[in-house]
Amino acid sequence: MDLQEFLSETQADVRARMLDGSPFAELAFSEIVMQHMADIGMTFEPNGCPYRGKIGNANFRLSGYSISDDCDQLDLFVSLYDGVDTLSPVADAETKTVADQCLRFLLLCAEGKMASKLDPTIEARSLAETIQSIYNGLDQVRVFVLTDKVAKTKNFKPRQIGKKSVHLEVMDIERLYRHMSEGKPRDELVVDFTQISGSALPCVFVPGQADYDYALAAIPGEALRYLYERYGARLLEANVRSFLSVRGKGVNAGIQKTLREAPDRFMAYNNGIVLVADEARLSNALDGSPGIAWLKGMQIVNGGQTTASLYFAKKKYPDTDLAQVRVPAKIIIMKIQDAAKEEALVSDISRFANSQNAVRQSDLSANKPFHVDIERLSLTVYCPDGVGRWFYERAAGSYTTMLAREGTTPARLRALKNTVPPARKLTKTDLAKYVLAWDGRPDVVSLGAQKCFDRFMSSMPSPEEGGVAPVLDSTAYKAMVAKAILYKAVQKLVRPMFQAFQGNVASYTVALVSKLVGEQFKLERVWIRQGLSPELLAQIAIWAKEVHEELQRTASGRMISEWSKKSDCSEAVLKAPYSKVMEGIPELA
Repeated sequence: MDLQEFLSETQADVRARMLDGSPFAELAFSEIVMQHMADIGMTFEPNGCPYRGKIGNANFRLSGYSISDDCDQLDLFVSLYDGVDTLSPVADAETKTVADQCLRFLLLCAEGKMASKLDPTIEARSLAETIQSIYNGLDQVRVFVLTDKVAKTKNFKPRQIGKKSVHLEVMDIERLYRHMSEGKPRDELVVDFTQISGSALPCVFVPGQADYDYALAAIPGEALRYLYERYGARLLEANVRSFLSVRGKGVNAGIQKTLREAPDRFMAYNNGIVLVADEARLSNALDGSPGIAWLKGMQIVNGGQTTASLYFAKKKYPDTDLAQVRVPAKIIIMKIQDAAKEEALVSDISRFANSQNAVRQSDLSANKPFHVDIERLSLTVYCPDGVGRWFYERAAGSYTTMLAREGTTPARLRALKNTVPPARKLTKTDLAKYVLAWDGRPDVVSLGAQKCFDRFMSSMPSPEEGGVAPVLDSTAYKAMVAKAILYKAVQKLVRPMFQAFQGNVASYTVALVSKLVGEQFKLERVWIRQGLSPELLAQIAIWAKEVHEELQRTASGRMISEWSKKSDCSEAVLKAPYSKVMEGIPELA
């Protein structure tokens, strides 16, 4: 699939989301790009927050945001979406204009002047209040311009907002293509040590393993700091979701102490990092010993906190001397050509390398039997029409890969899309959200895709620990898809009903449906009809309005997107009184 075909696929995905209830194409595009950035570790859990306004002669614009768990890193997203069907350039002046509109929003938030100018019922108001309260404690602030065109410049000079350096980046269709086309986001990273460190990286190189080559090295601390500054969380293994902050973390506090007081002993005290790469070029170091000139597709799978701590220590204490710091590094250069096998090996490396940090098996679960079985069922269980199927995307990017592999002609590609349209694609994180909402855990769903997925996998019985694995047959698979159909229908219904927090209302409404009528509910009928009856949708609309009112009432002025993550919120909202069930709903026995 080339870039033009990828653009067409992306626009088709946008249209599919419009059918699922996204009110604006620009919002649908923003959701696609932001979620992918979160999936590959470029940002934290994103939230859509469309806002356009004008104060005096100044225009303001925002599409979404992401805040780290410890509220010390903030990303803002602003879309420049035109819905183009052919590759089109976008001028730097245009991307700078929308970036400036987002920066104006950020500036007034930092100064405490924005919230009072916004309608209290919109999410941008809550965000403005949050930014105002956390801005002084932020360690990193970034603004991303998202566009379906091709930008000449992908990074702009940082701006100073409220004594903080704000990084400006562009995620255009070309950059998105490089990330998504093969499902291997690390392909974009090429690290040239001859430029960063002045020479090849001295190493002990051990070639000839079946699946990989191996090297041991000591990476200069300044080199790692620079790499994190340039690539951020993209440098880190996306499947291992450890938070990249130094605040309140005992291990990171110890790293900072060593960097400040005994930098020459860092290598002796630190366990080092583990990284994988797709390719390596060997050369000679300054002393003539073997060395690594550059690594392509470099990704740190263990040692993310060490890497981030180097960056933040230098940022917080500019006099920190990293010249004496060396970080032990185990480097694994992949030799596998099969993408699925490579993914499995990288996952295993991540799991075992991170075992000392108690990273759960659920973080690296694409190859677990549960997901393999669902994928198998999705390939063999057809919709009631006997033609269509749902697609379970067990590995990131596998849907796009399937279209490219099997849609070898325009006619075959059209047939594939008719059989398995984008609207019937299910990801692992989607499935966790749909199932947990039905199981009465909307608070967990509100935590965001990755945390929700982790909780979902952690709650699953483990055969290794004596648990009984769930039985996955066609009946169970159809029930799961029915829950997906229900959730997606509720999402589509509530989006035009409320200005903000539609995702929270949707997850809580699905949980309420399950609580009030779950025992009577005919999931089989939803599967057979591949949709909900008008009668059920009318009932859900009533309950959704009441759920929204309960979220507002119980939040007591708190930001609903944060309040909804609390178990207290789930308990309070689901225990509230609601309208009685209407007569004549076909899905109810």
